[in-house]
Amino acid sequence: MNTSLPLRPVDAGFFVAAQLGPEHMAEVAALGFRSVVNNRPDFEAGPEQPTDAAVRVAAEAAGLTYRYLPVAPGHHSPDEIAAMAALLDELPGPVLAYCRSGARSTRLYVAALQLRD
Repeated sequence: MNTSLPLRPVDAGFFVAAQLGPEHMAEVAALGFRSVVNNRPDFEAGPEQPTDAAVRVAAEAAGLTYRYLPVAPGHHSPDEIAAMAALLDELPGPVLAYCRSGARSTRLYVAALQLRD
């Protein structure tokens, strides 16, 4: 995968990234992703952070399925883990999830997989 985006594979159908913006969604789609999950609460980094609404419009315009599941850094509640597991069942893959660094999305994904077992 040749891209300048900060993408990291977690498994064959799930990748994570640091903060993405509306300007990245066309490239995400061109790379073959079918879904995007935004795990970063709006304004976590201040007013300059792209909002859920702005990214959603660009993602959908690029033909991506987009979901907003904001989670705070550190601890993921059982409800947030269950919501991520439901998204994994619902969304067409491959899926790209993002947060501030990608770590939060990775931990949420791993917890969701454990919930399925």
